[in-house]
Amino acid sequence: MDRDGRKGNCVSMTQGQKKRGKRRLWGLKKAIVPKRSQKIDLPPGSLVYVGSHQPTHKAVITVIEYNGHIFDERQVERVEDLLPLKPEPFTTWINIDGVHDEAILAQVGEAFHLHPLLLEDILNTDQRPKCEFMENLIYIIVKMFDFDGTQQCLLPEQVSLVIGPNFLLSFEEERGDEFDAIRERLRTNSQRLRNGGPGYLAYSLLDTVVDRYFLSLEKIGQSLEDLEESLMSDQPPNILQDVHHIKRELIFLRKYIWPVREVISTLQHADTSLLTQQVQVYLRDVYEHTIQAMDTLETYRDLLAGIQDLYLSVLSNRMNEIMKVLTVMSSVFIPLTFIVGVYGMNFEHMPELHSHWGYPLVWVFMILLALWMLRYFKRKRWI
Repeated sequence: MDRDGRKGNCVSMTQGQKKRGKRRLWGLKKAIVPKRSQKIDLPPGSLVYVGSHQPTHKAVITVIEYNGHIFDERQVERVEDLLPLKPEPFTTWINIDGVHDEAILAQVGEAFHLHPLLLEDILNTDQRPKCEFMENLIYIIVKMFDFDGTQQCLLPEQVSLVIGPNFLLSFEEERGDEFDAIRERLRTNSQRLRNGGPGYLAYSLLDTVVDRYFLSLEKIGQSLEDLEESLMSDQPPNILQDVHHIKRELIFLRKYIWPVREVISTLQHADTSLLTQQVQVYLRDVYEHTIQAMDTLETYRDLLAGIQDLYLSVLSNRMNEIMKVLTVMSSVFIPLTFIVGVYGMNFEHMPELHSHWGYPLVWVFMILLALWMLRYFKRKRWI
């Protein structure tokens, strides 16, 4: 659990990796789907927070109003302070950090005439990424992944976007700096972003979310490289556990990255005035990025399966080598055991027992026999 109370995928280190100073990504330390038992028997549209972490701070509302020449950024304590919104050509970006506050969500829904089912989806943070069109609004849910301050835990976070005629609402589970680059571009008077309206702003946020997928995939790719290197060198005993954890990581990422492609495709072909033709062209680029992310993820899955097969093959070969050594040793000692057993019988009439040279001759014969068998095995390349 990180400092914000969120559970995530933790990175650990094997003994071999500690020597090399490399880290490996480990599996999920929480249930993949948060519990929803508290919503049983409640009517549709009930505003109940369903999340995988304990809220640690009060919800923060940030408002950014801008156009091609004017920029204003502030924090507000009450939803009433947001209204009235400035008319076009102004664009208002309202970001709410902390969706656990049902009261604030209810006030936002009332102020912007949001459907109760939409607010329910925002509060339910295990939603599948999707895109819905409601009257003059577009509602988008995507999943974002980030690492904590130690770069050791992969933290999932749901991001909800509501695109309106001249505003955009964004809802995040926790306070973070994932979108600070976009805010900085607005502060530095990026004309394309300033004049693009809420549709272009929504594209910029989605592009940031998709780009961060590659950061998570790169971390997993590095973990796979470390795993493969460790397999070929020291062969740690817990390698199957590492493979299982990374496999769960990839399944978890695929669960939330795959539907994003459908979301972007729907927005790209949507017939709505909220998304201009220019924005749809840029969405095409994001769509290509989602395909690249999925291709990378599938490649890692195949690589992980190959690593698992390679480990089993290496383990089988090592077992075969051990069995070969034991078989050779048994083959050498079987005839020697037979000779010792014959002369260990307690019969009186055994001529060799009364011979002066009997004992050393038996030793010489057994040694020569063992050497001959070893030479024979070596010529056959059995050893």
